[in-house]
Amino acid sequence: MKKIISIIALYFCFGCAEQQRTNSTEELEADIQAVIAGTAGDFGVAFSLLDGSETQLLINEKEVFHAASTMKTPVMIEIYKQVGSGQIALDDSILILNEFKSIVDGSSYSMDLGVDSQEGLYERIGKKATVYELMYQMIIKSSNLATNILIERVGAENVTQTMRELGAADIQVLRGVEDLKAFDAGLSNTTTALDMMLIMKAIATGEAVGQEESRQMMDILYDQYYKDLIPKLLPETVKIAHKTGAITGVQHDAAILTLPDGRSYVLVILTKNLEDLPAGKEAISAISKLIYDFVSGENS
Repeated sequence: MKKIISIIALYFCFGCAEQQRTNSTEELEADIQAVIAGTAGDFGVAFSLLDGSETQLLINEKEVFHAASTMKTPVMIEIYKQVGSGQIALDDSILILNEFKSIVDGSSYSMDLGVDSQEGLYERIGKKATVYELMYQMIIKSSNLATNILIERVGAENVTQTMRELGAADIQVLRGVEDLKAFDAGLSNTTTALDMMLIMKAIATGEAVGQEESRQMMDILYDQYYKDLIPKLLPETVKIAHKTGAITGVQHDAAILTLPDGRSYVLVILTKNLEDLPAGKEAISAISKLIYDFVSGENS
């Protein structure tokens, strides 16, 4: 009963927000805050138009969140950076193994097929895959196995340093996925909505590595398999390059959105401590729709 009431309340808030016809960033923020207030959990939101103006909206933008799978986008950027410097090549072959070392004590651990989202790669353990193939599966299906293989190749510390060079001051990429000893020790990958916005803007503007590399990264992000957060309530004519992330009580989405008329914007919505997962996901979709309406002018 509590879950049903929560979802009804969320849609009530969202419906009121539409009727109020948001025309300014101040009104937009008030509408978003109403959605957040109706949802049990913590939110970070960062929105920025990509039109050369300074139009943006930030809510709890420096709050630290477990990065979950959003950290896989920084890993992709680091891969392209190392390709550009000649350290690796996208068509390099890598042996698919399921054995990794904890950053705590160097002890071995393996990935659990039951909690990974790309089962097919486990059938190929002992065989080889290209860097590009692993990277593609890391992004579109959020393969944890591919992620750990690639992080071992490029180095977590290099990923974090590259993010610093892009202006992301707080994001920390410390390790691969499912390092339970590290998790228990409080050593997790973390980010803020502001940092993730800066990272996505760098890709959108061709500054992440270079124009061609950013275009290729956008093409991969367009193929994202999971579309039940930022894209859910938007028209299919909106092109969305994005990366989601989820663990217990956490749902994230970081996106670059382009409207049919060419206008584009970055939107990052991070959450934690969600008490009602469906209501939290609906809140993310509702916030996304409010911002889309603001940008497109459909509510004016």
